[in-house]
Amino acid sequence: MVSPELLTPYPVELAGVVRHLPRVEIAPGVVIAILNILGDTELTEAVARALVERLPAEAEMLITAEAKSIPLAYAMSVKSGLPYAVLRKSRKPYMTGAISAEVISITTGKPQTLWMDGRDIARVQGKKILFVDDVISTGSTYEGAKKIIEKAGGQVVAAAAIMTEGDNPAWKDIISLGNLPVWLESSE
Repeated sequence: MVSPELLTPYPVELAGVVRHLPRVEIAPGVVIAILNILGDTELTEAVARALVERLPAEAEMLITAEAKSIPLAYAMSVKSGLPYAVLRKSRKPYMTGAISAEVISITTGKPQTLWMDGRDIARVQGKKILFVDDVISTGSTYEGAKKIIEKAGGQVVAAAAIMTEGDNPAWKDIISLGNLPVWLESSE
């Protein structure tokens, strides 16, 4: 059982916007703060603007995975003028020539498959890609996206996320607006 103080909202300020994120126990004794931008236009617009200011000049296209980061990729596309594509978490009947990679998300805790529609492969081929996500926690979705992008003939030049999560030295290479801690409580 996690102590009640670990389940109180966690305050963050992102691009001048303050939010109090709910903390959720995702495994026994492991608590994370949940950032969910779906429906939060004010936050989405602010963080998109801040991330676009930090985009690498060579980026030619944005790619994200569904679902929570789609509004972010859209807003960044509008602000930067770069096109974007979405990797789906299930293969849809309309997809032809789709390619895939398996990932394990911290929020679902089980394997998922990311899919790129064959029509997006032609858009990605030969392009320098910026991967966009709301939160990069384990890096699994990012690694899966890189595999798909490379299969499609694109090159990932960087990754951008509103926030990274946890202590991972690799996060220094992610364009982000902050880092969320992971709280561990012993079962003593």
